Amino acid sequence: MAGVRQFDERVALSRALNVFEERGFRDTSMLDLAAGTGVQRGSLYHAYGGKEEIFLRAFRDHTERFLAGAAAALDRPDARSALLSFFGYCIGAITSGSPPRGCLSTRTAIEAATASPRLATAVRTMLDDLENVVHDRLAAFGDGVLNVEPRAAARLIVATTRGIAVMERAGHGPAELRAIAETLVASLVQG
Repeated sequence: MAGVRQFDERVALSRALNVFEERGFRDTSMLDLAAGTGVQRGSLYHAYGGKEEIFLRAFRDHTERFLAGAAAALDRPDARSALLSFFGYCIGAITSGSPPRGCLSTRTAIEAATASPRLATAVRTMLDDLENVVHDRLAAFGDGVLNVEPRAAARLIVATTRGIAVMERAGHGPAELRAIAETLVASLVQG
């Protein structure tokens, strides 16, 4: 039937995300996406219009899942355990897979966002949303819990997640990454 997609869009976007995570935006071709999704290249072009649009759709889905996971990780009774859980979640996300695939948003910001305003906006929006998730949870703990105000803490925490992602790509293991996070948490949380 003309106009009806002959593939499961959710599955195709999930598989496309795997290709982008493995190869990066710049090094992924439409042929790679066709092979990775099991959907013919022409069908992908017809459904999405091209590689950038496929990435943006897959990245949006990825971002929604990541932010939900981050919020769940922060749902702890005190700031220290919330932040350690959050960093554990982030470190787990970038070190999963065999070999680990790293952080898609950081990789995209470094390698492709300068070439595409739409990719830059998608990454910036994701980071801003992550900052808001962290800020809202920290603010809910009230005054006197942090050594800095919640917005500044949230911004520093998100910046540290990006640094941790780069450190992972440079060969630092999960234990070293957790130690970085633990040092930051100790410096931010009173007591």
